[in-house]
Amino acid sequence: MSVRVTQKSYKVSTSGPRAFSSRSYTSGPGSRISSSAFSRVGGSFRGGLNSSMSVVGGYGGGAGGMGGITAVSVNQSLLSPLKLEVDPNIQAVRTQEKEQIKTLNNKFASFIDKVRHLEQQNKVLETKWSLLQQQKTARSNIDNMFESYISNLRRQLDTLGQEKLKLEVELGNMQGLVEDFKNKYEEEIKERADMENEFVLIKKDVDEAYMNKVELESRLEGLTDEINFLRQLYEEEIRELQSQISDTSVVLSMDNSRSLDLDGIISEVKAQYEDIANRSRAEAETMYQIKYEELQTLAGKHGDDLRRTKTEISEMNRSISRLQAEIEALKNQRAALEDAIADAEQRGELAI
Repeated sequence: MSVRVTQKSYKVSTSGPRAFSSRSYTSGPGSRISSSAFSRVGGSFRGGLNSSMSVVGGYGGGAGGMGGITAVSVNQSLLSPLKLEVDPNIQAVRTQEKEQIKTLNNKFASFIDKVRHLEQQNKVLETKWSLLQQQKTARSNIDNMFESYISNLRRQLDTLGQEKLKLEVELGNMQGLVEDFKNKYEEEIKERADMENEFVLIKKDVDEAYMNKVELESRLEGLTDEINFLRQLYEEEIRELQSQISDTSVVLSMDNSRSLDLDGIISEVKAQYEDIANRSRAEAETMYQIKYEELQTLAGKHGDDLRRTKTEISEMNRSISRLQAEIEALKNQRAALEDAIADAEQRGELAI
């Protein structure tokens, strides 16, 4: 028969000094008793496990949770084999005790693992704290750099805000100028439409004058033909009269009292008709020339006005195109400034 005593102790320093102890006793085959105890210095907590077995005839063993074991004594008389009948319930009791011991050992092992994990976390936190203490000076320098950078960004933001206000004022002025030019352009378009309508009316008058001219020319031609016909007719009548006169020349020479001047009469009639034709032609030509000159003067005047209006409209179109290009450039500049302001604000927020 042999007796084996095993004792283990664990110490964990977290919030206060603690001590763990474990003991096991073996007495003969099939008989083992284990105990564990937890003690904390400075507290009132103490735990232990007591276990006992009894055999008919006086066989038994015990273990108690104590602060520590100084010596183990074995009674040799108790170790001698006894030929006694075994209690039928001893096996169930031993199995139950073994299961309890296993459960307690598992709980104790998990508790030890938890304590070790907490110690590791404590060491990690202490290391982090020491690193943070060492980096305190560097962080203060970084804070100063960030504050300087943020102040610089704020100054830039203020400058961009002032420039934005200035550009908005200039944009308002430009929009006012564009509106004025737009109104002038609309007025010029209206005047151009009026001029075109007046030009149409003048062209109509010119066409009517041209038709009157054609009609007068045709009338003049008719009158000229009529005068020529009458002249030929009168000349033929004169020739007939002269032939008749030549036949009766003796009689006429004898009778001079009547003194018929047929040549004078014919000349007078011819002169009258020619004078009438000349006056009609002169009046028609004069009236036509006056009307034609008036129409040419009016057409030239309106043509000059129309050309001047077209020139002004072209200049207005060029001015409007130039202003639109300037407005587009200002819009692009404004968009770029707004993007820069948004970027600066975003960087400032990120820096803060």
